[in-house]
Amino acid sequence: MAIDTVSMEDIIASASRLGINLNDVNLDSISLPSAQDFGIKSDDEDLNEEDSLEFEGGFGNIIVVDNLPVVPREKFEKLEGVVRKIYSQIGVIKDDGLWMPVDPATQKTLGYCFIEYNTPQEGELAKEKTNGYKLDRAHIFAVNMFDEIEKFMKVPDEWAPPETKPYTPGENLQHWLTDEKARDQFVIRAGSDTEVLWNDARQLKADPVYKRNFWTESYVQWSPLGTYLATVHRQGAAVWGGASTFNRLMRYAHPQVKLIDFSPGEKYLVTYSSHEPSNPRDTHKVVLNIFDVRTGKIMRDFKGSADDFAIGGSGGFAGVSWPVFRWGGGKDDKYFARMGKNVISVYETETFTLIDKKSIKVENVMDFSWSPTDPIFALFVPELGGGNQPARVSLIQIPGKEELRQKNLFSVSDCKMYWQSNGDYLAVKVDRYTKTKKSTYTGFELFRIKERDIPIEVLELENKNDKIIAFAWEPKGHRFAVIHGDNPRPDISFYSMRSGTNTGRVSKLTTLKGKQANALFWSPGGRFIILAGLKGLNGQLEFYNVDDLETMATAEHFMATDIEWDPTGRYVATAVTSVHEMENGFNIWSFHGKLLYRIMKDHFFQFLWRPRPPSFLSPEKEEEIAKNLKKYSKKYEAEDQDVSLLLSEQEREKRKKLKEEWEMWVSQWKKWHDEEKMERQKLRDGEASDEEEEYEAKEVEVEELLEVTEEVLSSDYGQE
Repeated sequence: MAIDTVSMEDIIASASRLGINLNDVNLDSISLPSAQDFGIKSDDEDLNEEDSLEFEGGFGNIIVVDNLPVVPREKFEKLEGVVRKIYSQIGVIKDDGLWMPVDPATQKTLGYCFIEYNTPQEGELAKEKTNGYKLDRAHIFAVNMFDEIEKFMKVPDEWAPPETKPYTPGENLQHWLTDEKARDQFVIRAGSDTEVLWNDARQLKADPVYKRNFWTESYVQWSPLGTYLATVHRQGAAVWGGASTFNRLMRYAHPQVKLIDFSPGEKYLVTYSSHEPSNPRDTHKVVLNIFDVRTGKIMRDFKGSADDFAIGGSGGFAGVSWPVFRWGGGKDDKYFARMGKNVISVYETETFTLIDKKSIKVENVMDFSWSPTDPIFALFVPELGGGNQPARVSLIQIPGKEELRQKNLFSVSDCKMYWQSNGDYLAVKVDRYTKTKKSTYTGFELFRIKERDIPIEVLELENKNDKIIAFAWEPKGHRFAVIHGDNPRPDISFYSMRSGTNTGRVSKLTTLKGKQANALFWSPGGRFIILAGLKGLNGQLEFYNVDDLETMATAEHFMATDIEWDPTGRYVATAVTSVHEMENGFNIWSFHGKLLYRIMKDHFFQFLWRPRPPSFLSPEKEEEIAKNLKKYSKKYEAEDQDVSLLLSEQEREKRKKLKEEWEMWVSQWKKWHDEEKMERQKLRDGEASDEEEEYEAKEVEVEELLEVTEEVLSSDYGQE
């Protein structure tokens, strides 16, 4: 559409012709017709169209509760109290928000009522929780939204078969897993750009998949199984995915959202926001929403002060620990829990209510941690009564809330719990006071969760006074590593929960003395580990094979801040983020420590591998493949050789091209040299040769008078 523009001179001329003095015109008082843009698209409108919130209208916060008892006036107040008690537990009922109609003729209730909540979400939740609620044998609630009444009124008297719509398959959100080269994806954020790329390690490069400017306002996060990429905005969160590109699949409205967290099975998304109080003396107001990822529907919300959510976790905003909710039961997303003062509240996702409608009371509980695979959590309670009541670690099974195992601990200073990825073992690091109470020493309580009666073994280091710097279980394995001792060169010890033929005893495999390391990064497949020296140790890397107990390679990524293995354990990324102003970017390494390629990015913020869902192969099939790996690997070795030959050919072509460019430049230079021969001969007074050795060098002295100064001296100068 062509837009006609008018110059200021034309406007002044038109005003003069019409007898209008522009100085008398108040431009601010001019209003254009509503919704009229005169064909000019506003950038602001485009932004609003992209991220605008959809506000709900109508009567979405009102529900209709049917099948109530029909009672006379004298029992009206009692019935209203019962209904109010049931529904006020779900949300806040507005003042005068409960209305129970009465039959004017009989002065009895009509058997239904209207309830008005503050928000449509509370109304929806009340409908879900109480539709079918059994008040007594004769009265089972039928709950509907008020907005649905109009829909019910339009139901025809005669039934007609519904129109059959053709099936249209949705996008395959796991399409990226079908990559012929079996590559993995990763996402990076640098400056205002967010980019998803393939790790094409064979070609020693990263292949672009999707790039977008200002894709998120703070950070991005993959869902645990890699199906979605989540972005965070002022209006809420969004998830993206697709077969060939990244389309927005769902929005989750939550103004001023700060943090997000997926459930392990990707069914639910928890969002968190913190709001400044109007009174500076009050604490921040906190809002937590739990969304259904696929539908975008709020399943449950939690509101309160920051103090209500400040217990447990390791980080957050305004004193609130994050994550507030911890998910249990593995990938089924059946349970989630949070810790409060002297309680652990466990919710089940079928109704999003407390199990047995009450929390688990645990006096002075300090921490708890779910098993990664089973509905079991471990909790820690410190000493009470000045040591009269010992500290303890307990294992609790859900939903029965039964205590499976308990271990009392004495003279405890601190306690940390570490689950193995399969939930087979639990390591409890216990810091204890010495008898003098002036210092502490550390030991481990090792629980064998899957064995009968859950036996516990105590492990103490050879030097009990060694400080524990890091601890890490081997994923899917039976080994663990500990960094212990004093910086800057502590020792690293490896242990196994199996001891030769005796699988029920812990044993030490080896100790590596004096290593520049303060962090441990196991490969997702186990066996290999990176011993890393981050922060003050300037990015020292040692790639270690725990099967053979040998170092495969040592390297350095100067100032590295982050290390992350790809989900297959074939490659590992090290990154320098914008914590440092220099050397921002990332390196991709092979599992045995060979640097494959490096990409530098200014203002580099994030590097995240895309997670993979669990394999469909049975453990037996995986074991069979591992045993016959040489047979399967022939195909891929041939492919690797082809790629290697291709890279070699590409390298030869590159060198050939460089040589041709050089020869072309030399040829051009010779051409210019020949064209300027006569000019050079003229400058040499007729000498034709360009060879310097054919000339005789002569020294010529040239005297030049620079200045003459005359000075008159007095007659007695020099006389005494």
